[in-house]
Amino acid sequence: MAPPISPLAPDSFPHLPPLAGVRLATFASGLRYKGRTDLLLAELAPGTSMAGVYTRSLASSAPVDWCRKAGAKGKAQALVVNSGNANAFTGRQGDEAVGATVKAAAGLIGCKETEVFVSSTGTIGVPLPYEKITAALPKAALNLKADAWLDAAKAIMTTDTYPKLASRRVRIGDATVTINGIAKGSGMIAPDMATMLAYVFTDAKLPAPILQSLLTRGADKSFNAITVDSDTSTSDTLILFATGQAQHPRITHTNDPKLKDFRAGLDAVLLELAHLVVRDGEGATKFVEITVSGAASAKAAKRIGLSVANSPLMKTAIAGEDANWGRVVMAVGKAGEKADRDRLTIRIGGFDVACNGAAVPGYDETPVANHMKGQNVKFEIDVGVGKGRFTVWTCDLTHGYIDINGSYRT
Repeated sequence: MAPPISPLAPDSFPHLPPLAGVRLATFASGLRYKGRTDLLLAELAPGTSMAGVYTRSLASSAPVDWCRKAGAKGKAQALVVNSGNANAFTGRQGDEAVGATVKAAAGLIGCKETEVFVSSTGTIGVPLPYEKITAALPKAALNLKADAWLDAAKAIMTTDTYPKLASRRVRIGDATVTINGIAKGSGMIAPDMATMLAYVFTDAKLPAPILQSLLTRGADKSFNAITVDSDTSTSDTLILFATGQAQHPRITHTNDPKLKDFRAGLDAVLLELAHLVVRDGEGATKFVEITVSGAASAKAAKRIGLSVANSPLMKTAIAGEDANWGRVVMAVGKAGEKADRDRLTIRIGGFDVACNGAAVPGYDETPVANHMKGQNVKFEIDVGVGKGRFTVWTCDLTHGYIDINGSYRT
């Protein structure tokens, strides 16, 4: 039975426009789920460039290892993603599964094996029955089409309660360029790389080194700034594909002024997808924004913010709608970064709670408590030592998280 849709889900899903150089197909291969699709095949135009950001887990999956290796060439022509089985901690069998999938897709599309990228998401430690994938790929290819973005987002879901999509139209010079993205993620979400799977496509013509620079910077402000449960997946993968089909002025360096609008659009797509992941956090009922300022550096601010965001005491207080700002103080203090206790300032929902290391005189908890009852909760923390600033996003921790993860394999 499908889990109930998160109360933080969007009211509707955007219609992503066709993107020149991309065709998509999905298929129900029966890897684990019954009655739903679990396989995505994307065909990309010859000459497509790519860049990737992957998990820093030392137990990375076989697909991640392959993508890192193939990604060194910066070229792509196919993407194959399966849900239901992570193909992680599967040893030589995992590598064999990747090799067979890559070989089958390359033969089907007519490209080099190093131009095929694969991802798997689901249960760790279970050998992937790749024969189901290789048998399904030719059937899926018969249905490749340009407007299957919603179907693609659904096919890569695991414990997600809704598909995650985002799109922007931007300008490079006088030319209009499209950026479409899909993602999946609900649990096992934490930096670095803080989602499980995300794929962004554009018809821009940009070389791989420029794509990598743009993607790395964008990920640091989005997917690497979210957390659901502080656990980093073995399978985290974010790939940006550029098909080169748009007719725009040539771009030769990352700082080209003509990239300003594209960079903003890409950052917006990445951040929207990252927020959608947090809003679908397993058992989540609150979307939480935490901005830390006054830190010794942006890196320090991020570390403090994540200390607050990952604190079980903080997350359960938020779930219980308890404006216990003492827990903020605790989480700031344990972060291991400089903070001036006697200058610490805390705001919740825009209301001053503590200032200069003490409760605000005449502090009235009523408006803060009312803010905590809403679905969107905001914390602002100034630690009083410098100019470093960073924002992270998380969700609350409810019994729903236990229910989902306590029965994930059963």
